[in-house]
Order: sequence, then C-alpha cells, then structure tokens
Amino acid sequence: MTHFLVDSHCHLDRLDLSPFDGRLENALQAASEQGVGHLLCVCIDLEHFEDVLQAARQFSNVSASVGVHPNVQPNETGGKEPTVEELVELADDEHIVAIGETGLDYFRSEGDLTWQQDRFRNHIAAARQTGKPLIIHMRDAAEDTLQILKEEKADEVGGVMHCFTENRDVAKTALDLNFMISFSGIVTFNSAKELKEVAKMVPLDRMLIETDSPYLAPVPYRGKSNQPAYVRLVAEHVAELRQSSLNEIATATTQNYFSLFGKGLA
Repeated sequence: MTHFLVDSHCHLDRLDLSPFDGRLENALQAASEQGVGHLLCVCIDLEHFEDVLQAARQFSNVSASVGVHPNVQPNETGGKEPTVEELVELADDEHIVAIGETGLDYFRSEGDLTWQQDRFRNHIAAARQTGKPLIIHMRDAAEDTLQILKEEKADEVGGVMHCFTENRDVAKTALDLNFMISFSGIVTFNSAKELKEVAKMVPLDRMLIETDSPYLAPVPYRGKSNQPAYVRLVAEHVAELRQSSLNEIATATTQNYFSLFGKGLA
C-alpha cells in the first residue's frame, strides 16, 4: 500500500542528482513511488533563494521557505545578512510557507555569537510580521535557542524544531512554546537512544518527519547522500518505536504538516 507522506525539510537545490540523470523531477518521482506526496524545500542562504523558490514554482507538490542558516557567517563571500524587511518582502509569495531555517548553532561557530542571535531574532520578527511559521535549527545551543524563542514571543507563530536531537525536557519546552518536533534519519541511528525515547513521547499531533536531504541519510543508507524518498524509512522507524503502523504515522505527520504550514492537500 502506498502511504501519503510529507518530507517536511529537504534541500532540493543541493541534492545529488547524478542517480537521477541530473533531473530533479526524477528524484521527485522516486520519492512519489515511496508514497511521498509533498515536500518543503528549505532555504539556507539568500544567494540560493531563487533556486529554492524555483523548485516550488516548477512543481506543484513542493513548497519553499526563506531564511539564512545560522552557520552562514556574516559578511563572508556568499553570506548576505538578511534584514527583517527583506525577509518579509521575500516571504510575500504564495509558494513561501515558512521563515527559516534559522536558529542557533554553537557546534560549528566560535567566539562572540551575538551576530547569530541577532539574526535569529530578525527571523522571528519576520515570522511574526508575516504570520508564517518558523523552521528552527538548534545544535549545542538549546538553552539560548529556547530563551530567545520565549523573549521574542515566537509562540505566537509557532513552527517546527527541525532535525530534533535533544532530550525529553527540551522537547517538552519546545512543545509548550507551540513548536512541533521533527524527526530526521538520525532517529534511525543505533547511537540515538535518547532521541528514540523522545520519538516515543511526542504527541502524535505534534510530530513531523523529514530527510534534511542531501544530509543525514537514515539507516541503511547512513553516510551516503540522502534523498526525499528516504523519508519513508524515518516514518517506518518511528512507527516501530511507537508500536504503531506506518499508516498512522504517515496520516498524522501529513495532517500536522498541512495544519502548520497552511497549504491544503489539493
């Protein structure tokens, strides 16, 4: 049976298309054959925003976001710093359903990270102005990320904690802040024992699934290039953890996606 799944976070502009004759439509067809009916192509920097937007304009089952990843250094080549006004203007398109990905990442960045926090606050301001939900990236920065979300009243728009890797307490705080929890291929890793426990406790109506492709391919493709078709493996693993069915996880996460990002199934 084919299940209707949504890949709630992927980077179609960065996929390795060599297995697909260099054609994005072939990658989307491969995903469709695994039951993936919709995808959210997430923006990392403004220099490639047009590529992200074009994917959504070209394919009716693709939506897009606008934002600058916290690891894109300010003022470096290819690192344009977004203003609130610019984010709001770029988000004024029917294909743009979210602001992000944004957030904090203290794993790859060192020194004074005030610039990262300021950028994060600008994204939250843009989300509140547009009414579009946030896509949050959080790595080695849970305390500050949650604090800024509270301070900037991000709960008024909500969003998703993408590629969640934190513990139950962080998950509960994020849920209380009106954010959904999204599981990526990491949840399939044998080493992700704490994350598997989180996948068991998150309410079914607050959960999303994603690939973050071309990154973080799930088992048994770990270490290889990821693709949207593999979101089914994430759904299957979460179903197994929760002693549920693929159909139940697929149905719930798809409904959650469209509830959050406001684009009808049609």
